[in-house]
Amino acid sequence: MKAIDKWRGMLLVCLFGMIPLALGAEADELERAFQKEFAFLENQKRGLEARLAELNASAREQESLLKAQIERLMQQRLVEEAKAERLNQRVSQIENQLQSAEGNAESLRAVLDQAGSRLSDHMVDAGVTDSMPANDKLARIYSAGIELLQRQSSIYRTQSEFFLANGRKVSGTVIHLGQVAAYGVSDEGAGALAPAGNGKLKLWPESTADIAKALLAGEMPSSLKIYLFESLKKGVKEQQGRKLLGVIESGGPIGWVIVVLGALAALMIVLRIIFLRRAGRNASYIVQVVSEHVKRGEVAQALAACEGLKGATARVVASTLRNLDRDRDHIEDIISESLLHEHVYLNRYGAAIIVIAAVSPLLGLLGTVTGMITTFDVITQFGTGDPKLLSGGISTALVTTQLGLIVAIPTLVIGNLLTAWSNRIKDEMEKAALAVVNLHESRRPKVVMQDAA
Repeated sequence: MKAIDKWRGMLLVCLFGMIPLALGAEADELERAFQKEFAFLENQKRGLEARLAELNASAREQESLLKAQIERLMQQRLVEEAKAERLNQRVSQIENQLQSAEGNAESLRAVLDQAGSRLSDHMVDAGVTDSMPANDKLARIYSAGIELLQRQSSIYRTQSEFFLANGRKVSGTVIHLGQVAAYGVSDEGAGALAPAGNGKLKLWPESTADIAKALLAGEMPSSLKIYLFESLKKGVKEQQGRKLLGVIESGGPIGWVIVVLGALAALMIVLRIIFLRRAGRNASYIVQVVSEHVKRGEVAQALAACEGLKGATARVVASTLRNLDRDRDHIEDIISESLLHEHVYLNRYGAAIIVIAAVSPLLGLLGTVTGMITTFDVITQFGTGDPKLLSGGISTALVTTQLGLIVAIPTLVIGNLLTAWSNRIKDEMEKAALAVVNLHESRRPKVVMQDAA
C-alpha cells in the first residue's frame, strides 16, 4: 500500500511539474496564433476600410451625378412646363379665333340672309342657293345690290302689265322713279301707280294721267303727284274715310247704349229749352201791364190782362191778383204755392239730363274694361303676333270712352245752364208777384196806431 501511495505521489508530482511546462508552450502557440489572426484581421480591416473609402467615394460621386441629373431634370421640367403654358395659351388663342371665326361666319350668314330678304322685298332675285359657298353668295348679292341701287337712283321705263282702278289688267309703259314711285300709261288708263302685291302695280284713284303722259313724252311737269312706296311685295288699299256709323259699331253694344242716351238727352234738352222759353217769356211786359192797372186800382182789368197772356209768370201773377184782398202772409203763402206748382213744370227733364251726363262716362268706362278684357282673352289664345287680332278689343275700349265723354260733357254743361235759367225764371216770377203785392199795399190807407192817453 505504501508503495502504491509512493508511486501515486510521485506520479502526481510529475504531473504537477509538467503542467506549467505544457501551459507555457500552449500559451506561446496561442499567442502566435492570435498574433497571426490579429495580423490577418488587421489586414482585413485595412482592406475593408479601403473598400469602404472606395464605396464612400463612389457613393459621393454617384450622389453628385444624381444631384446634377436631378437638377437637369428639374430645369428640363421647368422648360417643358413653360412650353406647355405657351401651348395652352396658343390653344386658347386658337379656340378664341375659332369662336370668332364661327361668330363671323354666323354674322355673315345673317347678313347674307338679311340682304337676300331685302332684295326679295324689292322683287330682285340674286340667284343665291343654300349649297353655294359664302364667297359666291356675297358676290352675287353684292352685284344684285349694285344693280338695285342703280335702278333706285334712276328713272327708267319698262313694258309691263298693271291693273286699272276697276281691277282689269292692261299692258303699257311703266315709268319707274327709282324704286319709290311709278307711273303707268296705257290706251285704257294712265296715272300714278301703287303696289298691288307680289310685285304688281295698280292705278291709284287720284287723277294724275296728265303727269304720266308728260313723263312718257319726256317732259318734266312743274309738280309731281306720286304715291311713294317702299316695296312691291305687299299690296296697299285705298284709305276709306271712317264713317260715324262705323265708329259707333266699333264701340259694340255699350257704344249704341251711349248713343241712344245721348240722343235722348238731346231731345230732353230741346224740350226743356222750349218749356223754359214759354215759361219765361213776357215777364217784364206782364209786370209793366199789371203794375199800371194795380196803381189805378183796376185789379179786375189787371187779372183779365194776365189771363190773356201765356207763361208761368202770367199764371203766378194772376193767382196773386185773385187773392189781393187777403192779408200779406196769406198772399205770400199763395205765391209760394203757385211757385211750387210751376216748379214741377220748370224742372221737367232737368234731373234726367244730369243723370245721363253722369252715367255716360261710367258706361264709357265699362266699355273700356270690356274691350280690355276682350283684348287680353285674344292675347291668351293667340299671343301678340298679329296686331289685327287685338284691334277689336282696343277699338271698343277707346270708342266707348270717347262716346261717353262726347255725350257727358255737353250734356252736363247744358243741363247746368238750363238749371240756372230755370232758377232765374223762378226768381223773376217771385219778384213779379211780390211787386204786384207791394203796389197794392202802397195804395191802402195807412193806419196810425195811437197810444191811449
